Amino acid sequence: MPQTNTTDSKLPGQTAPEIELPATGGKSVSPGALPGKIVVLYFYPKDNTPGCTTEGQNFRDLHAQFVKAGAVIFGVSRDSLKSHENFKAKMGFPFDLLSDVDEEACKAYDVIRMKNMYGKKVRGIERSTFVIDRKGIIRREWRGLKVPGHVEEVLEFVKSLG
Repeated sequence: MPQTNTTDSKLPGQTAPEIELPATGGKSVSPGALPGKIVVLYFYPKDNTPGCTTEGQNFRDLHAQFVKAGAVIFGVSRDSLKSHENFKAKMGFPFDLLSDVDEEACKAYDVIRMKNMYGKKVRGIERSTFVIDRKGIIRREWRGLKVPGHVEEVLEFVKSLG
């Protein structure tokens, strides 16, 4: 079943924000400024949690197909770079994780929400994915998504960009 956007975001069709974030492997990356590449930018709540682990594993398992379609993948959360390095190594992710401890990208992509966790209101990242085309334009977003089937849907969209 296709997943649809759950907000009235105006991001699709807009130029991706040029935000530079620290990445695993000692790099820094600006996902909105990678000309010639399709960028899959997925925001997730926290390293080493069940849903986030499954989502990362799904991207890992289809990584070769994303690369074949001309795409690079980046996972983004508010976790530290050290946490990301451990999570990436433990899960064998072939893509980089970006650390957004200052919430710069989270704010630019409007993914911070008040959520219920065990009956308490907490502020956190709403699981969201964005696809940026080869010219740096956001072409599609998924917000408040469910993990099962999501990565396959993103891959089909990426393939449609040619």
